[in-house]
Amino acid sequence: MNHRPLGSTGYEVTDVGFGTWNIGGDWGDVDAEEGREAVRAALDAGIDFIDTADVYGDGFSEQRIAEVLDERGVRDEVTVATKAGRRLDPHTADRYNYENLSRFVDRSREYLGTDTLELVQLHCPPTEAYYQPETFEALERLQEEGKVDHYGVSVEKVEQALKAIEYPGVETVQIIFNMFRQRPAELFFEEAARRDIGVIARVPLASGLLTGTLSRDMEFPENDHRNFNVDGEAFDRGETFAGLPVEDGFDAVDALREHVPERMTMAQMALRWILDHDAVSTVIPGSTTPEHVQANAAVSGMEPLSNQTHGAVRDIYEDTVYDGVHHRW
Repeated sequence: MNHRPLGSTGYEVTDVGFGTWNIGGDWGDVDAEEGREAVRAALDAGIDFIDTADVYGDGFSEQRIAEVLDERGVRDEVTVATKAGRRLDPHTADRYNYENLSRFVDRSREYLGTDTLELVQLHCPPTEAYYQPETFEALERLQEEGKVDHYGVSVEKVEQALKAIEYPGVETVQIIFNMFRQRPAELFFEEAARRDIGVIARVPLASGLLTGTLSRDMEFPENDHRNFNVDGEAFDRGETFAGLPVEDGFDAVDALREHVPERMTMAQMALRWILDHDAVSTVIPGSTTPEHVQANAAVSGMEPLSNQTHGAVRDIYEDTVYDGVHHRW
């Protein structure tokens, strides 16, 4: 697999990583062995960047990752990024302080079985947190204490990403970027490249819409966010189906079908489209199906999409998606 630098961290990571939200919660039931098998599939495919969070199954995801890394004896060969902050209740900006973040980091160190976390990201904090220097001073203190090697942020909005990278210690930004969420490719990518920021593209398949395998009448389990968060009832609406009204999303998918290159699935086209943007360090699709994990990893070695395909994707975005999402996130 191909590797790219993760900003100024010094890490070289596979351009296709593995996201573990799917094995931790909000995607239906996943048992421990199914979670471990998904991580094994990622390693078998050559992936060496794994993203998780302390709230994914309340530590379930972190624990499964640690078990497989120890089982395979590859802890030193894999970069694991986790996130902290969403366990706050209430989830308010003022609670992103040293005391709480230190507590969360200590828990993740225990669950991941390591003294030092390689990369910790603030987990989509409220916008006000980005205007609190003390929040980023807390991360710097954790770094000085040796509990964290590097730190960054996971954001909902482009504006949050632009504010975050004003802090010199922030080395990575995780942001939703896919064919239905194209705004980051404008000013943010320019600024990220200029400041040597690692860009981690999350929700790359728009909650499965961009796999092309979902149907309009499909029903999801009660504990799947595609059931309970379509209108943002549980967390930011942009996390589910890229924030698109579902029918608009299916219309856009139908328009994309004729532009899928031969020998690619729509999911692979969607991932390749992301990797065709040089500012992206790694993209983190998630799945509990080993075959899907392997197919995602294969995108690393595929040729870039043609200019014609990129033009078609942009046209569909502008015709079907732009008005609903572009200026919201």
